[in-house]
Amino acid sequence: MNRELIIDSRASEVDIVLLEDKFLVELHKEKTNNNYAVGDVYLGRVKKIMPGLNAAFVDVGYEKDAFLHYLDLGPQVRSLLKFSKLAQGGKPLAINAENFKLEPDIEKTGKITQVLTTGMQILVQIAKEPISTKGPRISSEISFAGRYLVLVPFSSRISVSQKIRSSEERNRLKRLIQSIKPNNFGVIIRTVAENKKVAELDADLKSLVEKWDKINNKLLNAKAPVKIVSELDRTSAILRDLLNESFNNVHVNDTALCDEIKSFIGTIAPQKVDIVKFYKGKAPIFENFGVDKQIKSLFGKTVTIRSGVYLIIEHTEAMHVIDVNSGHRVNKENSQEENALEVNLEAAAEIARQLRLRDMGGIIVIDFIDLHDSKNRRDLYQKLKDEMARDHAKHTILPPSKFGLVQITRQRVRPEMNVEILEKCPVCEGTGKIKPSIIFVDEIENNLKYLLQDQNEKTLTLAVHPYIHAYLTKGLISLRRKWSWKYKKPIEVKPMANYHLLEYRFFNKSNNEIKI
Repeated sequence: MNRELIIDSRASEVDIVLLEDKFLVELHKEKTNNNYAVGDVYLGRVKKIMPGLNAAFVDVGYEKDAFLHYLDLGPQVRSLLKFSKLAQGGKPLAINAENFKLEPDIEKTGKITQVLTTGMQILVQIAKEPISTKGPRISSEISFAGRYLVLVPFSSRISVSQKIRSSEERNRLKRLIQSIKPNNFGVIIRTVAENKKVAELDADLKSLVEKWDKINNKLLNAKAPVKIVSELDRTSAILRDLLNESFNNVHVNDTALCDEIKSFIGTIAPQKVDIVKFYKGKAPIFENFGVDKQIKSLFGKTVTIRSGVYLIIEHTEAMHVIDVNSGHRVNKENSQEENALEVNLEAAAEIARQLRLRDMGGIIVIDFIDLHDSKNRRDLYQKLKDEMARDHAKHTILPPSKFGLVQITRQRVRPEMNVEILEKCPVCEGTGKIKPSIIFVDEIENNLKYLLQDQNEKTLTLAVHPYIHAYLTKGLISLRRKWSWKYKKPIEVKPMANYHLLEYRFFNKSNNEIKI
């Protein structure tokens, strides 16, 4: 399978798209100032104990307190509390976790009041980002994910991914890790570690231990709430988890980010550094690779598949509901049952793609077209499982019910991806009133004058609809040339196919939009 990563970097946000055989399957939007990403480690302060919920609310600096359940404390939470207290006080004992004496594990059926008290400072990790009106979900069972391994402090257990089937390989990996892992650290061996050499595993393990050592240094005299260690940004995390031999290209439109990604890939897979390419095209990177068109067609309430089959996707507070419709897809040579099976199998592939693309979580109910043959229902169930196998989020799929409904639960750790695709009227912009189009060019020039003279911009790029671009640039002495001569500064006019007819925007020399 051909995998490509397309990265659109802007001043306030980085958009990351994963294409599989040119089809859009994942879209990630990463704010450059996202302080509560999954994996970030904070020193928090316990604000409130809720015995009835067997949970606590912890202040990590977010506007809503984070939720910490007793089951998310981890068995070695007492060791963590002792360690962080010593590290905050600068005790030499806390500097080296290998020589640390572990405390007894807490009971699985215990009460949170036996472990935490109000006002206590505790080291926690973001498990779920803030969603809607809820604060972050946190855990005090700290772990750090690397390319091949996951490091779990204050544990001695070595676990191997269940996807590694070979018993010989599982035993080999366990022996290797046992020989190189430091004391008081547990390790989870990831699927991609299969058949890897000890040098690669050792380098990954050392980098994770170094990350833990950073916590010791930052805990010294730290006062809650404060961020201690950041997880990798979303771009690096995707590369870390997905990079394999089928990953063909990474296209980036930002030189600094391009260098960062090359450096990161150089540490985890040096032979793949050449796949990172800086995009130099004039058209926006998403437009050049056909991403914009796919986003507009895939994020609406109605999603149409090429054959004419379409899905209706509804979102409610409690669950997501997907209805499958055959549209004009009818094969007269087949029976009704055969047609229904074909439509359902095609819809199953698109539904699996939509779940990844929108990052839909919680309960999903799918109303497939009724199938009366039990074998066909089994085939549909298997098809859906096969398509969902590529989904990295934890999920559970139930067989079709007697009403023909398929229920899925999918892990939700981040807010659901939602792209607004409905467009305002290009003339009235939703107000119901229009401005005279005869003064449209005058309006553009007034804004140009303000930016070039009053704001003293050195150079400007004006992005407009292709029709307007042709009007402004046509002829030897075009309006663009007249403006450049008049204000004695370079002005570029760029056509944007995805703009409305009367839409225009200004960009500075760094390609950042200038708000007027």
